[in-house]
Amino acid sequence: MFTNIDHMAICVKDLNNSIYKYETELQLNCSYREIVEEQGVEVAFFETENVNIELIQPLSPNSPVYKYIEKKGEGLHHIAFRVENIDEAITDLKKRQFHLLQDTPRKGSHGSKIFFIHPKQFGMLIEIVEKGEL
Repeated sequence: MFTNIDHMAICVKDLNNSIYKYETELQLNCSYREIVEEQGVEVAFFETENVNIELIQPLSPNSPVYKYIEKKGEGLHHIAFRVENIDEAITDLKKRQFHLLQDTPRKGSHGSKIFFIHPKQFGMLIEIVEKGEL
């Protein structure tokens, strides 16, 4: 079902400062930046050969990412696995009694479709991604 690790996501308080640090200190290049209104976040992606890095900044105190940072601080938020067909993945995981945070896919960055597996299932949040057209 999972074809690859799509990305690792890191919560940050200041996206501009974090992009600067990743570019200057780690010598990675920010390849994409987007506001994802539905998630209440702004994201920036750094493409590497095998796994992309996503930095996530909350847009408001109402964002779940804001609440996450307040509770746990900045750092690793989730790992995302890629699937070819997100609807089939949801159906399969429901049959296997996975604890999903949504019953239907949501809009993610890059025109993708996403949903999350509850962090209690594996000790951390897992995102499932079907790549979009962008």
